[in-house]
Amino acid sequence: MHGESLEAGTYRKVDVRIVPFLFLCYILAYLDRVNVGFAKLQMLKDLSLSDAAFATGAGIFFIGYFFFEVPSNVLLKKFGARMWIARIMISWGVISACMIFVKGERSFYAMRFLLGLAEAGFFPGVIFYLTLWYPSKLRSTRTAWFVAAIAVSGVVGNPISGWMMDTLSGAMKLAGWQWLFLSEGIPSILVGLMVIFYLDSSIEEAKWLTREEKTLLAQNLQAEDKHKTEHKLSDAFTSGKVWALCAIYFTLMIGLYGIAFWLPTIVKAFGMKGYLRVGLITAIPYGVAVIGMIFLSNHSDKTGERRLHYVANVVAGAVGLVLSGVFASNHVLAIIFLSVGTLGVIGSMPLFWPLPSAFLAGTAVAAGIGIVNSVGNLGGYVGPNIPIWARYFSKDPSAALYMIAGILTVGAVLTYFFIPRTLRVRVGAGS
Repeated sequence: MHGESLEAGTYRKVDVRIVPFLFLCYILAYLDRVNVGFAKLQMLKDLSLSDAAFATGAGIFFIGYFFFEVPSNVLLKKFGARMWIARIMISWGVISACMIFVKGERSFYAMRFLLGLAEAGFFPGVIFYLTLWYPSKLRSTRTAWFVAAIAVSGVVGNPISGWMMDTLSGAMKLAGWQWLFLSEGIPSILVGLMVIFYLDSSIEEAKWLTREEKTLLAQNLQAEDKHKTEHKLSDAFTSGKVWALCAIYFTLMIGLYGIAFWLPTIVKAFGMKGYLRVGLITAIPYGVAVIGMIFLSNHSDKTGERRLHYVANVVAGAVGLVLSGVFASNHVLAIIFLSVGTLGVIGSMPLFWPLPSAFLAGTAVAAGIGIVNSVGNLGGYVGPNIPIWARYFSKDPSAALYMIAGILTVGAVLTYFFIPRTLRVRVGAGS
C-alpha cells in the first residue's frame, strides 16, 4: 500500500511541476505557428497577397521545420531539455515578432521559413521529454493535456486575436495583423527565459524530488525499456513501423493545418461581422476538442489500447468534415460537424504519440519521434494548399473539406492495417 501511495504521490508531483508549464509553452508555440491564419483576414489586402501566396507561405513553415527537426531532437538529448527548449522558444519568439516587418510575398515566405527552422524540435522535444518521466501506461493522458494546448489556443487565442485586430488597427501606425504578431511573439521570448530557471533536464536534476521518488521513477522507466527492441540511432531509420507512423501522421497533419489555417476564413464566409465575432465562433470547435480529447485519452490509458481508439476517432472526424460541407448552408449544423471534425484531428494526437515509444528506446526514441514529426509535418505544407488545389477540381466551396476527410480516412486505414494490434502499452503492475 505504501508503494502504491508513494507512486501516485510522486507522479502527482511530476504532473504539477512540468505539465502545466509545458502546456503554457505549447499554447505560445501554436499561437505563433497559426496566428497567420487569423492575420490573413487583414494582411492579404495590406500586402497584396493572393490566397495561393498565403497558402504557400503558411505551408513553407514546414519545409524549414522538416530539415531541422531530427537534428534538433538529437541535440536536445545531447545538451539537455532545459537549454534546448529555451533556445527554441526565444528564437521563434524573436522571429514571430519580426513578422511585423513583412512587406510582400518574398519577405512573407522568408520569415515563415525561418520560423519553421527556429521552432523545429519543440513538439517532438517535449514528447521525448515526457518519455524521460513517464512510462507508456501513463503517457497518453499527459500527452493529451499537453496537446490540449492546441485546442485551448484556439479557444482563448482566436477571440483575443479578433479583439486585437478590431481594436488596435492603426495604433502607433501598425496594422492589426502587425500587433497580432508582435503581442504573441514577445511572451514566447519571456517564457523561453523562464525555461532556463524552471525546467529540469532529467529526473536526477530535480531538486524538488526526494531520493526515494527519483529511484521509483527511474526504476519504472528501466523496467519498461527491457521490453523494447530498438535502441540505437540507426534503429529509428530502419524500422518499418517508424515509416508507417510517418505516413499516418502526414495525413493527420494535413487535417490539422487544413482546419487551423482556414477555419477563420470559413467562419467569416458565414457573413460574420467583426474579427472578434469570428474569433468567438472559431473557438467552439476547439472547445469541443479540448473536452473530447481528455475523455478519449483517459479511456485509452485505462485500457492500454491505442490503435482502434485512433482509427475510430479519425473516421468520426472525417465524417464530421464531410457533413459540415453537406450542411454548409445551415451555420449551426456546420459548426457542430466542424467541431466533430476538429475533435477527430486534434483528439487523435495524444492517441498517436505513445506509439513510437512503445517499441523504441534510448537514442532511437529521440530520433524516431523526430523523424515521425518532421516527415509527418510536411502535411502542414499540403493542408493549407488543399483549398487552393480543390478549386481546380470543383466549384463546390466544401470540396476542400471532402478532400481532407478522404485523406484522414486513408490514415485510419493505414493505422488499422500497418500498426500491429499487439502494439499495446502494458497497464499491469511492474510494466
